[in-house]
Amino acid sequence: MKTSGGSDAAKRRAGESAAEAVSDGDVVGLGTGSTAAHAIRRLGDRVDAGLDVRGVPTSFASRELAADCGIPRLDLPEAVGPDGPGIDLAIDGADQVATGAGGDGAPVPGGALIKGGGAAHAREKLVDAAADRFLVVADPSKESPRLDRSVPVEVLPAGRTAVAAAVRDAGGEPTLRRAERKDGPVVTDNGNLVVDCVFGEITDPAALSATLSSIPGVVEHGLFVGLADAIHVGTESGVRVDEV
Repeated sequence: MKTSGGSDAAKRRAGESAAEAVSDGDVVGLGTGSTAAHAIRRLGDRVDAGLDVRGVPTSFASRELAADCGIPRLDLPEAVGPDGPGIDLAIDGADQVATGAGGDGAPVPGGALIKGGGAAHAREKLVDAAADRFLVVADPSKESPRLDRSVPVEVLPAGRTAVAAAVRDAGGEPTLRRAERKDGPVVTDNGNLVVDCVFGEITDPAALSATLSSIPGVVEHGLFVGLADAIHVGTESGVRVDEV
């Protein structure tokens, strides 16, 4: 589910900082969420000023915002197909970012993410993984020594029960995500369901990622491991950029 916390000013600084990394002629992955939205708006301002870019949206929401901001758009198959230009840079937010420093002093992977609060993580992962460089935008409230939030898992509707059983076998506690303003569950842009899975502190994100990916019926999960290249963290006074 979506995380709260972090000021809008900090989110704006992070998004705008990442947007400044875009060069003329780039194809840019456009992430989903409130912090990524600031990056999209800043790119729109730069397009108005003459920047030549094309965006690859990760959701209906990011596509609509890009259109409103005047950013030309490509679908993912157009960008990464045999004759496509590829994706130079992706900018996306996160619900939690591992800083790589465990509370007990044990080393943990830095830059691992949990995404999917907006239920767009399947398309986000496709775009972010295809990009030559992936910039994460976040505010300090999203940082944690280790990942410990629930992991969103997009599942085929027919596979929900079987996936839930497999998640329990893997040590997790699955909960079907319910819609807030209508009866019934959240349905993704792909027509699937989302199960939020609590595992407690995740000391080995790569291993859990592999386990979840191997479950039949899982379309995609919200653990992003080994994908981020840099994290732009907006603060009340500026932006900190951490290379991963």
